[in-house]
Amino acid sequence: MPVIYYVILSAILFCTGLYGVLTRRNAVSILLCIEIMLNSANLNIIAFSRYWPDPARGTVFVLFIIGLAAAEAAVGLAIIIAYYRKAEAIDVDNINILKW
Repeated sequence: MPVIYYVILSAILFCTGLYGVLTRRNAVSILLCIEIMLNSANLNIIAFSRYWPDPARGTVFVLFIIGLAAAEAAVGLAIIIAYYRKAEAIDVDNINILKW
């Protein structure tokens, strides 16, 4: 398959994730949309790694991004759970606890 198919699929996934981040109010669904955006970047890296002299570099980058996504999900969910225990809601429009 040509690389353009992977790039188009990656762009569709990224746009879907971006739309979800910009329109959702639930913090958990926003985190899921961010994960979709990171996975679209992974798909793009793997698609283009065929053309690098050493294809293993793409795999290393993807593994790094997967680790970064796991850390982001863990920290994000910890913050959401801490806020939910305090306010009993996770609507991001009402979160103003970090204001000065």
